[in-house]
Amino acid sequence: MLQDRLSELIQACFTGIWVESHEHEDALAEIGTLCQQEAWRLNIWDLEQGLRIPGQESPAGSAASAVDPLAAIRSASTLAAAGSTGILVLVNFHRFLQSAEIVQALSRQLIDGKQSRTFIIVLSPVVQVPTELDKLFVVVEHPLPSRPQLAEIAAGVATEAGELPTGTEYQRLLDSAAGLTRYQAESAFSLSLVRHGKLQVETLWELKAQTLKKSGLMTLHRGHERFDDLGGLDAVKAFCQRSLRPQANRNSAVQARGILLLSPPGCGKSALCKALGNEVGRPTLQLDVGSLLGSLVGQSEANIRQALRIIDAMAPAIVYLDECDKAFSGVSGSGDSGVSARLFGSFLSWLVRRFTA
Repeated sequence: MLQDRLSELIQACFTGIWVESHEHEDALAEIGTLCQQEAWRLNIWDLEQGLRIPGQESPAGSAASAVDPLAAIRSASTLAAAGSTGILVLVNFHRFLQSAEIVQALSRQLIDGKQSRTFIIVLSPVVQVPTELDKLFVVVEHPLPSRPQLAEIAAGVATEAGELPTGTEYQRLLDSAAGLTRYQAESAFSLSLVRHGKLQVETLWELKAQTLKKSGLMTLHRGHERFDDLGGLDAVKAFCQRSLRPQANRNSAVQARGILLLSPPGCGKSALCKALGNEVGRPTLQLDVGSLLGSLVGQSEANIRQALRIIDAMAPAIVYLDECDKAFSGVSGSGDSGVSARLFGSFLSWLVRRFTA
């Protein structure tokens, strides 16, 4: 939990903590609970409301300086009294770190915070730490809701009888909600109730398909192919049904995580992958390696890391990587300054982590 991680870092006197989160209200609630339990002083700053103390309506400063980011940093030194701890949370502060004056003031405050027991927490959806502050910040990720938390959200939305599925359908619903934020999950559950009068998996995958479209790195295959539509490939079909269906894996000591199909063109590899998701009740994600390549230095590597994080968040799913031999044809490093080799290395590392998890 975020609360436990922050408690450890603050007790160890890490004065700069960067929290990567898309759910600021939930993160602020956890930070507020931690400060209340430990009797720590807490101030929160954002550009709209300025500097404020939770539970008080008036800003914690004058009207002129309340929204000034530089004044917010300087106010941290007044937070902690003798023998106490002060926390200053800066919401979306990555927008102001292009200023040399702000970076310098933040660096000075983080160093002085060791003596005064004042801690600065930057709450942001992205990690953009300037080079000058790189060694002064530790990065913490605000985890997405777990299955029990998603179940609690679903139960809070579906309050009437018959609105919440049971059995295998209920487990599929929680699988489909994995990777969504609390806000997204609640919205998707509510939309499903409006459309169908009950919670259904299709609405959640529609929301996830929109998320994939925004990323531009992969697509969600929405076809209706089944194994019965494909001729031949009986051995591969039987293997997939034994290995990937949840009921088949329940008593198996070894669980398959994927298959590698090798054949000349036109033998049904792509068609099998597209039908596999419908056959085992999982969504099929199509990863186009060409879309990972960027024009800026380091952009391609950042794109594949983001794509792999999306795949992890949307699990369990079928990931369909077509023509991977051509996609990583430059793995020797000739002609593209080693970009293909770095992409392939990231992909292999991810495969090893997923297959040994």
